[in-house]
Amino acid sequence: MAKVKTAYFCTECGYEAPKWMGRCPACGEWNTFTEEIVARESGSVPAAMTSALPRSTPQRVGEIRSNDRPRLDLGNAEVNRVLGGGLVPGSLVLLGGEPGIGKSTLSLQIALADNGLKTLYVSGEESAEQIKMRADRIGIGNDACMVYSETLLENIMAQLEEQRPDLVIIDSIQTIYTDLIESSAGSVSQIRECAATLLKYAKGSGTSIFIIGHITKEGAIAGPKILEHIVDVVLQFEGDNNQVYRILRGIKNRFGATFEIGVFEMLDAGLRPVGNPSEILLTHYDAPLSGIAVGASVDGIRPYLIEVQALVSNAAYGTPQRTATGFDYKRMSMLLAVLEKRVGMKMYTKDVFLNFAGGFKVADPGLDLAIIAAVISSYYDRPIGEGICCAGEVGLSGEVRPAPRTEQRISEAARLGFRRIVVSGYLPKGAKRPKGIEVVAINSIDQLPRALFINEE
Repeated sequence: MAKVKTAYFCTECGYEAPKWMGRCPACGEWNTFTEEIVARESGSVPAAMTSALPRSTPQRVGEIRSNDRPRLDLGNAEVNRVLGGGLVPGSLVLLGGEPGIGKSTLSLQIALADNGLKTLYVSGEESAEQIKMRADRIGIGNDACMVYSETLLENIMAQLEEQRPDLVIIDSIQTIYTDLIESSAGSVSQIRECAATLLKYAKGSGTSIFIIGHITKEGAIAGPKILEHIVDVVLQFEGDNNQVYRILRGIKNRFGATFEIGVFEMLDAGLRPVGNPSEILLTHYDAPLSGIAVGASVDGIRPYLIEVQALVSNAAYGTPQRTATGFDYKRMSMLLAVLEKRVGMKMYTKDVFLNFAGGFKVADPGLDLAIIAAVISSYYDRPIGEGICCAGEVGLSGEVRPAPRTEQRISEAARLGFRRIVVSGYLPKGAKRPKGIEVVAINSIDQLPRALFINEE
């Protein structure tokens, strides 16, 4: 085994110590010491790794040839969308998410898709037989996909050098370890060293690499924060295990836009891409119901319509309850305060519960108007007129501000057959208004009820 010199560093302040300490003497934080490599003995790097890491030399910027290679089509429209149109050759992509959310299923579907790529699926958590059982359920469309159960980085690098695949999937980075470090797999030092080695190979060979990462109980990707800085793209797989819908969200992307989303439906045969998210976020009822409003939202550059549900009831105790599922609790409290101050609704005597259909978590300020519409509908127990949706941001003075990408929200509502959309009156006059939908502009929220309850005008 290669000999290395290690030391312990505080992740908060960088204090160095020769051994692990429970509390940092410099900053006073607890359990922040991690083992790091200080120096290696000469010649300690195995030959398998040195041969797999291509060497590079300095070049003048004017002499560097541009990479004209097109993006790789992964055979999955939603993943391609989040990546910005496909996978860039030589990129390193990190995929994180809750246990059981479907990270391995999505990765295997990418490996088995009929995309013409020679793929190596490296599994450190499952045997080849387990992967074959899932592959039979998903369906095999790529006969060039190879499965390799291994956790030692040196053996993985040797196979990469021998097989020369177009795409590599590592499941997961927390199970991979190198003999250069004596700490166990999943430690900070192991994760950082393995990720850095994979990055150097990807950039030198042009091979694209997907690595799956575990997350902590707080929802952050496990391991050192530098892991997210090393990779080119960070994808977050979100959703409730009790729900059938999953969201793939781009958190970081050096080759495209961030905060783009892909929507999937979990089925027995794997994850089905949902091209039209509005179809799963809108519910059709036999009779109009109070407390339900439809908001036109945008995530990244993708518009979709989502159902907002609110329940307003008399407070049984002295302090009214405020509960929001999928939305910022503090922002909901602000909107309720605006309603009480600017419209005169006595919200201090009411319990308010807010929910979004499909278990989605939304942070779009353009849904403020739809949330207030749902609260008003439940407060007065009057259903909102059929075929009406809202898009607008609400300020503390009760003014309705234009939501980002309002034109795209209006076009999406028109495409789905809505007859009226309520937006801000401060929207630029030159904004496009598609045919077939009435655009109602309001300047303050006290004008909202007249625009909503058209059935009783």
